[in-house]
Amino acid sequence: MRYFSLMKAWKGAKNTTFNFHNAHDLNNARDTSLEESIKRQLRIRLRNSKLFIVLIGDKTKFHTKFVKWEMDFALRLNLPIIGANLNGSRKKTSLCPPAIRDELAIFVPFKQKIIEFAMNHWPNRHYELKEQEEKGTWYYGENVYESLGL
Repeated sequence: MRYFSLMKAWKGAKNTTFNFHNAHDLNNARDTSLEESIKRQLRIRLRNSKLFIVLIGDKTKFHTKFVKWEMDFALRLNLPIIGANLNGSRKKTSLCPPAIRDELAIFVPFKQKIIEFAMNHWPNRHYELKEQEEKGTWYYGENVYESLGL
């Protein structure tokens, strides 16, 4: 939650172009005690999304109740997936959740500039690759990081 809050702070900062629409703010699950009620709201949120960012930390792959379900649903919706590694890795790591491990996704470190770059560029590339029936893990080259000053 701390990293998600940081993303919201990036969005709210002055003189920034970082912007995203938080699908989790679109609707509120009315009954947080019922799994199906939460999943119903998540389905609505994801159907209104243009891409899916998963924050990958030490425990993400162990969150199977809702996080895994969200990833599976995002895949069914063919949403472009960005894996943001909280450990700073530019590539897929052993921390990657199994649900997206072999799926078409791009992996970046949890840094504002590269996440913003991926949000702006990955969706189009994702759909091009899907058309070519590509799968697997993607990364940005060193030239992209250098152009962003990273």
